[in-house]
Amino acid sequence: MSERGRILVVDDEPAITDFIALGLHHEGYEVATAGDGHQGLRAVDEFKPDLVILDVMMPRLDGFELCRAIAGEPRRGIIILSARDETTDRIHGLELGADDYLVKPFEFGELLARVKAVLRRRTPDLNRVVQVGDLTIDTATREVRVGERQPDLSVREYDLLHFLAVHAHEVMHRQRILDEVWGHNFFGDENNLEVYVRYLRQKLGDADHQRIQTVRGVGYRLHAVGGVAQE
Repeated sequence: MSERGRILVVDDEPAITDFIALGLHHEGYEVATAGDGHQGLRAVDEFKPDLVILDVMMPRLDGFELCRAIAGEPRRGIIILSARDETTDRIHGLELGADDYLVKPFEFGELLARVKAVLRRRTPDLNRVVQVGDLTIDTATREVRVGERQPDLSVREYDLLHFLAVHAHEVMHRQRILDEVWGHNFFGDENNLEVYVRYLRQKLGDADHQRIQTVRGVGYRLHAVGGVAQE
């Protein structure tokens, strides 16, 4: 199970569900999809999502009725997607229990920001602790432990380590790391990343580069060392 949370996407347009699911998978979420309201209702019971993203105009059971049926669970968020942008529709959706209402067409980045905001409100303890082998990161206190040791990390070192830990065992391209950790407006070069990887290795006791592995020509991968690997 993903440490970031489970998300169910309900829409009768396969292109939309595939687009959203692919993006959310890439961000580390566990995702299921459903093609109409009835399938969505069953998936809520079986998949037990932390968040449901649903379309309004669907056959058999529309999004408003689905929202009405699944609202009320304190730890489950709901985001409505719709081509209908009338104020009355927005109000109706929110009154039925939705946390947010996003009008189509939309940018994935905006949807992702709203997903994160809803999950923070609904499941504040979700993803508080990230564990990869004997490396533990408490995201609430920003405390890092390696076995019994507690290395003292700078803000940038922590952000880099946390990003690699969330995507543990995946090869992260250098440019993506720079974009996510340093920001899209960063005008430096990859030397900055190499410097901070070296700092982290020193502080984590990773002299043999088994924990933070270099993938030549691509980037870096955080590997579990000791303890139990995060699934």
